[in-house]
Amino acid sequence: MAEELFPTTVVGSWPRPNWLLDYLKRKNRGEISYEEFSERADEAVLLAIKYQEDAGIDIISDGEQRRDNFYSFVADKLEGIKLMTVAEVMDYVQDKSRYEEMLRALDVPAFAIKSPVAVGPVKRKRPIALDELKFLKEHTKKKVKIPLPGPYMLTRASWIDPVSRNAYWDREELAREYIRLLREEIIALAEAGADFVQLDEPTLTEVVYGGESSQTFMCAAIFSKVDPSQELEFATELVNKVVQGISGVKLGVHVCRGNWSRREESLLRGDYAPLIPYFQEMKVDQFVLEFATQRAGELAVFKDASGIKELGLGVVNPRSDEVESPQQIVAKVSEALKYFDPEDIYLNPDCGFGTFAESPVNTARTAYQKLLAMSQAAEQLRKQYS
Repeated sequence: MAEELFPTTVVGSWPRPNWLLDYLKRKNRGEISYEEFSERADEAVLLAIKYQEDAGIDIISDGEQRRDNFYSFVADKLEGIKLMTVAEVMDYVQDKSRYEEMLRALDVPAFAIKSPVAVGPVKRKRPIALDELKFLKEHTKKKVKIPLPGPYMLTRASWIDPVSRNAYWDREELAREYIRLLREEIIALAEAGADFVQLDEPTLTEVVYGGESSQTFMCAAIFSKVDPSQELEFATELVNKVVQGISGVKLGVHVCRGNWSRREESLLRGDYAPLIPYFQEMKVDQFVLEFATQRAGELAVFKDASGIKELGLGVVNPRSDEVESPQQIVAKVSEALKYFDPEDIYLNPDCGFGTFAESPVNTARTAYQKLLAMSQAAEQLRKQYS
């Protein structure tokens, strides 16, 4: 049976209930095991599933309820990784005053957001997301999406020269480890029935629009500015090595401009034009991109861009209280239809609603209303284009 036009989906995260955050803190303090925490998280996953299903979403996630944030959660799954707060990372930053200034300017909660830092050989302790997939599939008949941190994101985030060099000579060697681990995980997810695996690579925009530093607070210590083209080539190479030869599951890459603050002025601004040539080289099925915020620029960047198969179109802003109307969403899709066929457009929020567990950017109630508006817009579009 052919898939309906304009499938609705999510980027991944959902706001965690306060009681789950209490258990998360206990796990991070070592008071309860990962398994004990995960049993409690089951209940939060069921809530996230219910919200998405009630909103009529076609491809759902587990809301990333077991994750501290979208990439740091690998500390629970991999050996050789130490979870460090943004404030702790400062011990390894050469220019501490500039780092502190950046944190203030970006409105970063320095003690609430953590990064996974490689401090030893990185090895699998438990599957990265297979447990999430299995529980999700037991409790929904919907198609399911599993977000994973991309290889470039993981490499940048976890490489701090003074401590990571104890196990790896350079970040390229660390990247090869992540490529192997992610390939194994995606193959296992495909075999277990995942419909969509999404690699999160939000720092690609930071490479071209991040100003003087080559690192954001999410990417360990600040180093001198690197050549953006070299970084983007490196990222493209890593993504392609991860997905090479994998079939039986839709593969996507998500790119945004930051999702830790509701202050739009503190987040990156700039269109996708510098990234389009690299997107065209990535061997994935879909790009999940934000377009509900003006900071992301115009869809016209796709005017002469061939070779991009599908667009996961961001049509609602996860950071605002205003609930977009179905008419606004339809108008955004109509604009995208100038550059993509109807069967190649998916509808999703710009990013997650709770990317960092202790700093959600919205409430479950508002998030639900935004997803419902997406579903209503999709119904209108199907009537028009079927």
